[in-house]
Order: sequence, then structure tokens, then C-alpha cells
Amino acid sequence: MKKVLYISYDGMTDPLGQSQVLPYIVGLTKKGYTFHLISFEKHERYLKHKNHIQKYCDANNIHWHPQDYHIEGGLRKTIRQVRRMNKVAFYLQQRHQFSIVHCRSYISALAGLKLKRKFGIKMLFDMRGFWADERVDGKIWNLDSKVYRTIYNYFKRKEIQFFKKSDYTISLTTNGMNEIQSWKSLKDCKINIQVIPCCVDLNLFDPTKIDSNQQNELKKSLQIKENDFILGYVGSIGTWYMLPEMLDYFKVLKSTKPNAKFLFVTGEKSEYIHQEASKKGLDSNGFIITSVLHDQVPIHISLFDQSVFFIRPSFSKKASSPTKQGEIMAMGVPLICNSGVGDTDEIVIKYNSGKVISEFSNEEYLKVIHEDPNYNKNEIIAGARDYFALEEGVKRYLSVYKAIDD
Repeated sequence: MKKVLYISYDGMTDPLGQSQVLPYIVGLTKKGYTFHLISFEKHERYLKHKNHIQKYCDANNIHWHPQDYHIEGGLRKTIRQVRRMNKVAFYLQQRHQFSIVHCRSYISALAGLKLKRKFGIKMLFDMRGFWADERVDGKIWNLDSKVYRTIYNYFKRKEIQFFKKSDYTISLTTNGMNEIQSWKSLKDCKINIQVIPCCVDLNLFDPTKIDSNQQNELKKSLQIKENDFILGYVGSIGTWYMLPEMLDYFKVLKSTKPNAKFLFVTGEKSEYIHQEASKKGLDSNGFIITSVLHDQVPIHISLFDQSVFFIRPSFSKKASSPTKQGEIMAMGVPLICNSGVGDTDEIVIKYNSGKVISEFSNEEYLKVIHEDPNYNKNEIIAGARDYFALEEGVKRYLSVYKAIDD
């Protein structure tokens, strides 16, 4: 069996780890690879979900090496954790002699590049987006600060090294791949790139597996009435998702559909959402906010009549593939989103799976709401199967593994 070291700065007890790391690893394990997984876990989530994740890893022969992720501490904290990552990665490499190091995003690639240089191990740079630019576009790093400008320039130099030195790069979007291939600094280099969007486990996100009795019980527990129109949002809100604009959309929707309610399936604190809604003059009774494990997300999406996400468009978002898009489409729910984010709008248009807004205005929202949607649930599901199937994602990863390790 070929041995792979997978390094993730995201936690497996986070929803992202459960949807965008573990399912791929399980699929590749079935193809003959043995995985050791380093991840960085937030303390509260780890205490709450560690047994669940450990059982899942044990059942699928994944050797999990969770590390502490410290939220407080800024740059010094990150440096300490990078050192910890290096130390654990080097220790495991010396013990197990991996043939591939799979680096999820830029922080992990720092450790992966050191392993490659020291041991000659093949390196896969799974970039997940233009990380340094995301920090700037998301106003996390202010380039007016000399410290942040230095850090940004450091990672932009490392970014070029990751592309040049890795044996393969994974881009989430065609838009991102085209951007990378246009860079003058890479013009004379052969960069092997494979596009793999954030895929979906279609066995889990399958509307035919939703039990109507459980669905009715869930409606009761969430106090959803039979004639309520449910606008849904799933996932974290964080830096990029435009909550005020989504609330504006809901306000316009509610003016045309007084029975509309906004269901958030998120780990975000409900107080924050209610505070922002209050600023818009929205009654808290119109909101339902709940947090669930990944395997409970499909039944919650099944309650949506329509879903929405608005993401701040920027240069870095060319390489972004929202996980929630495939999950929502897989459940046959139409989606309202904005243009200028990865391949999102092209996918919506191609599969007639919702509406794309071109500007954040009440006029645009009303236009979308009043347009005859003419959605076909089965066509939306077929679109998800065509574009976001986990099996296809695993197949593409497998082709990359074989290309760099044969």
C-alpha cells in the first residue's frame, strides 16, 4: 500500500473537515492508499466531536494525529503551530516513509515543501484558493501595516515556490487555474494543475433518503408551519459571506411573501445574526437558527424552498468554490447567489439551478423574486451529480496521485 501524509490546518471536527477532507481520504483509502492525517483542532469543537471523528477514522483505517489549534495569539501563535506541524510531519515521515505529502492550503504547504526538500517526497499542493490575497481582500491583513505587508510578500513568494516545486497543484475552479497560468512569473514553468471543485457526498446529500416522518418532526422542533416559505442558509458566515445583504434580500422577499422565514444552519452565534437583523428592522420571529453535525445538514436543507448566499467578489475569490453550492444543488433546492465568485455563476446558469444577481440592490432582489423561476428539482439534482459528485472528485485525485507517484 502507498502511504500518504495529509496535512490540514483545518480541523476534522470542523464542518469543512467533515465535508471536504475526510470523504476524499476515505475514497482514496479504498483505492489502495494508507493515510496519516495531521489536523489542527479548535478546543471546544474537539472536546465535543472528537469521539465521533475518531470512530469514523478508525472505521476507515485513517491514522489521525490531531493537534491543538490556538485561536488567540496572532502571528506568534501561527508560527508556533507551523513549528509544531513541521515537527509532527518530520517525525511521522521518519517512522512511516510516505511517498506523497498532500498539503491542504498554504500553511500546510510550508511543512510539505520542507519535507520534499529534506526527504525527496512527492508533494501535492491543494491550494484551496489564493490564501494570502484572501487575507487582504477579507481585511484580515492591512497592507498599510509594515508587519502585514511583510507577511503578505513572504507568502506571495512562497506561493510561486509552491507552484514551481510541487509535483501537482489542485485548483478549485477553472477561473483560478486560468489566472495562475496567465502569470508571467510562471510562464517558463510546466505547472501541472487539476481542477477539482468542492465535491459532495451524494449518498449523504440525497433527497430520496429523507424520511418524511423525521422531516415533520424536525419542522415541529424548529416551529416551522406548513405554509411557511423557508429561505435557507447553510454554513459559516465569517469573513466573506455578506450577511447584511442577505438580510436585505430576505426583507424584500418577506415584503412579497409575508409567510417567509429565514433558516440558518450554522455554527455562528445566534445573537450576532439577531443583532444584524435588528439593524435592518427585521423581527427575530422570522429567524430560525440551529447548529448540527455534517450528517444532519441534508435533512435541514430539505426544508428550504430556496437558498441564498452572497460572497464578497474580489480577485482572490476567482479561486473559490463554495462547499454549500453542491450540497444545496444535490438536494434539488434553487439558489440565489451573486456573480464574480469562482465558477459559481456559470454553474448556476449552466444547470438552471437558481438565479445570479449582478448587483446588491432592492430592485435586483425584486426582479429575481418576481421572475418566473421555472425550476425543475430533478434537473438541479442532475446538475449536482454531473459537476459535484464526490466519486468524480476522488477519481480526479486518484489520477493525480498516480501521475506523481508512478
